[in-house]
Amino acid sequence: MKRCVFFISDSTGITAESLGQSLLTQFEHIEFDYHTVPFVDTIDKAQKVVEDIKQMGLSNGHRPVIISTIVDQQISQLFKAIDAFMVDIFSSYLSPLEQELKQHSTHHIGRVREIDSNPRYTQRIDAVHFALDNDDGGRTRDYDKADLILIGVSRCGKTPTCLYLAMQFGIRAANYPFTEDDMDNLKLSECLKPYKNKLFGLTIEPERLSAIRQERRSNSRYASLRQCQQETKEVELLLQKERIPFINTTHLSVEEISTRILSQVGIER
Repeated sequence: MKRCVFFISDSTGITAESLGQSLLTQFEHIEFDYHTVPFVDTIDKAQKVVEDIKQMGLSNGHRPVIISTIVDQQISQLFKAIDAFMVDIFSSYLSPLEQELKQHSTHHIGRVREIDSNPRYTQRIDAVHFALDNDDGGRTRDYDKADLILIGVSRCGKTPTCLYLAMQFGIRAANYPFTEDDMDNLKLSECLKPYKNKLFGLTIEPERLSAIRQERRSNSRYASLRQCQQETKEVELLLQKERIPFINTTHLSVEEISTRILSQVGIER
């Protein structure tokens, strides 16, 4: 059974998508067909989306599911009037909050994404630039400015984790890879030793690493299971010897990896 799900928003749709997918992952025996529709901020736009949802429901044979963060009640009412199951995130929580705080909400579209005079936004952008500039050991002279330095074998998830930490939390994260050439005499590089308190290791199961590398360099020594087994073993031994905390990323999403790192090293979000 496949159910159509629409994430509807008068802004970017990120909030509806994130919360909606978190809820729907709890229903593992149902296949979902996701559709994200951002910037539904006028009646005309909403009416067009309503028609699309109606048609999708007719062709699918099941009521569509709508996850909405529409603030405007007139627009929101258009979606509530059709034959669909709707989760209205803002109306579910704003009214109780208004009662508790004894103040009416502004009902301002896109408030959560405003960037004017927002130091956190600037911090995140700066952190993204830092992550890109200090990716894959390309630059090491700025490690004194890093909040965190991820180390591990190539393709174990260092770069996406650094970028997620930067974009989501404004954390300056660099990453440094251990390469095939390092394996004969693996040790901490001189550029890492002064910042040992900032180091965190990522490791991965050799089978998964080999599969990832095959997509990059098929049938190469770099992607061979034997090479992946050697590299992961040597790096894990080094991390244990140097007492550097690390986690296995094999079955974790980048969000889970990032959250676990922050929890272990004690960096506040």
